Amino acid sequence: MSDKPPQSLLPYESWAARALRSVAVDALEYAAREGLPGDHHFYISFRTDHPGTTIPGHLKARYPQEMTIVLQHRFWDLQVDRAAQRFSVGLSFSGVSSILSIPFAALTAFQDPFAHFGLRFEPELEIDEQAASVPDDHAGLPEPEAEATPGQPQVVSLDAFRRKRE
Repeated sequence: MSDKPPQSLLPYESWAARALRSVAVDALEYAAREGLPGDHHFYISFRTDHPGTTIPGHLKARYPQEMTIVLQHRFWDLQVDRAAQRFSVGLSFSGVSSILSIPFAALTAFQDPFAHFGLRFEPELEIDEQAASVPDDHAGLPEPEAEATPGQPQVVSLDAFRRKRE
């Protein structure tokens, strides 16, 4: 006799993952509509090599698999498109303005450190290793500072762009 539970014929894990991903999308929609209240801010990690992810070529070259962005003080044009299953946002990297467009399915993590809230996700589709990168319109410009750890996701530091609190 086996102690192993029977395999479900219903996709509960997929449903639960979709529901949790929806929490992150709801938070992004709120921020797009109302702005970020108080000290709330988001760390959003996503697969840069996921089909449909659109980022400038210089960022794709620097972060070929995964990237984390911070939405706090300096971002613009945050738009959430549930029909297209993606969001887009404007950010600056080393003083160069960029628009990133990210499918919800590419998300790997969402955190709001102020609220001590975080979620981790598995990308919904297989990663296309041969995915074409976006041409680099900013060749020769300095890259954002980030601590590189081989094989680990990298966090882009936006400290240089933050206003100092007095």
